[in-house]
Amino acid sequence: MSATHHNASLASCYHLSMTTVEILYRYAVPPTEAVAAALADTRDVYGIRRLSFDSTARTLRVEYDATRLNAATVTNLVCTAGLQLAEELPMIPPQAAATPAPAS
Repeated sequence: MSATHHNASLASCYHLSMTTVEILYRYAVPPTEAVAAALADTRDVYGIRRLSFDSTARTLRVEYDATRLNAATVTNLVCTAGLQLAEELPMIPPQAAATPAPAS
């Protein structure tokens, strides 16, 4: 088996067994440079796939492999890095209640 074929087989195998989950946090205080560096290091944890900040909304979205990690572990990693979390947010925002049409 060639190295290219072997690597392709491993890559496809890994993706098939992965359950990607996202968790969204609102943070209380913008991360300092030290906190940002510590959070960047969490990407080295097996199972953490992606971290993305939205500085306007003050949120951090973490994509992880749920076959390797759970939400409590991810939250612990983020807090250990020093980010002060205000809350965990739902991934799907609540829908506004529909206003009933006036009776005619």
